[in-house]
Amino acid sequence: MSHPRIVVTGTDTDVGKTIFSAALTGALGAHYWKPVQAGVDPYGDRERVAGLAGVPAANILPEAYRLTTPCSPHRAAEIDGVTIDPARLALPDVAAPLVVEGAGGVMVPIAPDLLFADLFAHWRAPVVIVARTGLGTINHSLLSIEALRRRGVPILGLAFIGEAQPDSEATIARLGAVKRLGRLPRLDPLDRATLARAFADHFDPGDFR
Repeated sequence: MSHPRIVVTGTDTDVGKTIFSAALTGALGAHYWKPVQAGVDPYGDRERVAGLAGVPAANILPEAYRLTTPCSPHRAAEIDGVTIDPARLALPDVAAPLVVEGAGGVMVPIAPDLLFADLFAHWRAPVVIVARTGLGTINHSLLSIEALRRRGVPILGLAFIGEAQPDSEATIARLGAVKRLGRLPRLDPLDRATLARAFADHFDPGDFR
């Protein structure tokens, strides 16, 4: 596949993966895919990205699994009476860049014997780790980096979300030996225009091509 495939994961849930994924999808004119969505009340991440990325509707791909319960995918699937088949989680072959968003952090289980980190290792696509800049981010970020490295997952770099914390951001990049790609500030209002402007101001699209 000649077009870049970029996986977006996080150090935890609700760190800003979906917002960053929307910004990156828009900046690259990419397709977006979330293989497993757990929790759709009132809507899922696919709908949020569709509203923020500014790409054609056809670029927003349907999930392989869309689960109703907002919890770890392996448990959500069990509650919903669904068996997740790893064979359905192959990366889509699209003639454009592809942004793939995980769920929660790298060690979240998709199925009883399958972690997202293991799926990333199978895909062999470069990963962007999204981390909040708040308290605890050094520990969570370095543990995520270690878990991915142990599995041979290529790490493109770190994208931070929140108010600037130069020391924490530099410490994670140095100790983790990864690139600091940039930081998205909290946006109010958060809409397509403000997100695109913030990404252009704080990131270099060339880092993702």
